[in-house]
Amino acid sequence: MSRVTLKSSTIFISVGNKTEVFRSVNDVPPPLRKKLEQSTNSINSATILIADRKGKEEIVRAIRGLPSSLRSRLSTSLRQEAKRESKVPNRWADLWQDWAEILLPAVIGLAVWLLFTAK
Repeated sequence: MSRVTLKSSTIFISVGNKTEVFRSVNDVPPPLRKKLEQSTNSINSATILIADRKGKEEIVRAIRGLPSSLRSRLSTSLRQEAKRESKVPNRWADLWQDWAEILLPAVIGLAVWLLFTAK
């Protein structure tokens, strides 16, 4: 069975409330092409490679401002961090772990008091 690979490009350019779609950079009008070149040469630009229809659907969802249905390592780690933060703290365990912060000022205060009251 032979394999067929199709290569295509789609360029979305949004200026103001207007979005235009082009098939190649050559199809972009010169004034927009200059703005496109300036914006794609910046540090905040990236190339997106979409390998299947699911990727195309995710790009459309992102353009429309809808949440992604994909699971990513970032979203998974953020969910795990939120679960850790939402646990009810054990106050006694926290006190035991922070004993030096509680005990040390009391000991220093007692030593200073003894130093000044001793005759």
